[in-house]
Amino acid sequence: MDIQVKICGLRTPEDVAVVAEAGARYAGFVFFPKSPRAVSVAEARALALSAPVGLAKVALVVDADDALLDEIVDEVPLDMLQLHGHESPERVAQIRARHGLPVMKAVGVASEVDLPALEAYGKVADQLLVDAKAPKDSVLPGGNGLAFDWRLIAGRRWPVPWMLAGGLTPENVAEAVRLTGARQIDVSSGVERARGEKSPELIRAFVRAAQTAGAGAESAVPRF
Repeated sequence: MDIQVKICGLRTPEDVAVVAEAGARYAGFVFFPKSPRAVSVAEARALALSAPVGLAKVALVVDADDALLDEIVDEVPLDMLQLHGHESPERVAQIRARHGLPVMKAVGVASEVDLPALEAYGKVADQLLVDAKAPKDSVLPGGNGLAFDWRLIAGRRWPVPWMLAGGLTPENVAEAVRLTGARQIDVSSGVERARGEKSPELIRAFVRAAQTAGAGAESAVPRF
């Protein structure tokens, strides 16, 4: 089972280079000023232009208005928009139609009552990000280093491809893959040596652990 990895919150050309070299599939840039991983449009443009062919570039926004989205899409060569706020299904569909880019909608999960939202957003988004729900007092909608009970989504599938996020590290990503069957994995704080500062060693270790877990899952499938 091939595991696709997204490393989010990249801020330097060195981050982008390491992510590509490690074998990740997606590079995420955060456009949310309250985040320690936030970049400006100009910074993101330079980072995106430095990315090698084959590394998908994702813009993470939180309840962004059309003006900001227009600026980001016009200036930064992107492959996907990630909506990490309180965007309604109608707003997701509107953004997707306006910009002509694939859209991934993040949905926070803490209990079974949060799961129906995944079905609703799966009808309008191109991908889903199944993340841990942020604490009520958190200023960040994601990137808090928190996990949810992965058993909540064990064996579940949605109409579109999905990505698992929330509290993942090189040490627990194999277990997350085993319990959920996820084929795409997203990490940010779990590969940082300090808040907002990525560790090349942890990035490499995470991608290696995820890909090894995928290979193990594939070899466990009976062949006849």
